Formats: sequence, C-alpha cells, structure tokens
Amino acid sequence: MITIHLRYEIDAAKVDDFREYGRQWIRLVEKLGGIHHGYFLPSEGDSDEAFALFTFDSLAAYEQYRVTATTDAECLAAYRFADESGCIRRYERRFLTPEFGDRA
Repeated sequence: MITIHLRYEIDAAKVDDFREYGRQWIRLVEKLGGIHHGYFLPSEGDSDEAFALFTFDSLAAYEQYRVTATTDAECLAAYRFADESGCIRRYERRFLTPEFGDRA
C-alpha cells in the first residue's frame, strides 16, 4: 500500500476554485482505483497552503493511475481547470507507507 501526500501552494484569493478542483479529483482518484482521504484547505495559519492524501494498493497501481490520467477526458478537464483558474501555484508530492500498528 502507498499513500500519496500532496502539499499545494495555492492562490489564497482562489480557494473556491481550488475547492472545486479538489472535488473533481476526489471522484477521479476513486474512479481510477484509489482511495481518496480528502483535501485539507486553509483555515487557521497559512492562507496559501493546502494538502491532499490518497492511497493505492501499490506503487505500480499508482503509476498506472498516473498513465491513465494523462488520457482520461475528465482528468484532462480537471488539469485544465486548475491551469486556467490559476488556483495552484506549485505542489510537492511525497510517498508514504501507512503504518497502522497493532490494533488488537
């Protein structure tokens, strides 16, 4: 299992556009086989920082998602929306392995 952590630097004046972008991608990640854990938008603190977390069964499954997203019409529309709205200035991607410990 692999969890992807995205840190976004967003345009603070375009939080509503970023929120719409996030809504689109939650559905798209799930459509393409992942589990989306949500987008986390600014509340207190930095007004231009947001986060997202989603999980795939494996790095190979994530890589297939990335390939598919380059040709899927809905994914391309979501990329275009972010680009045209200018809501995202930059982002960083990290790969994490979840550890659930002993839940007994």
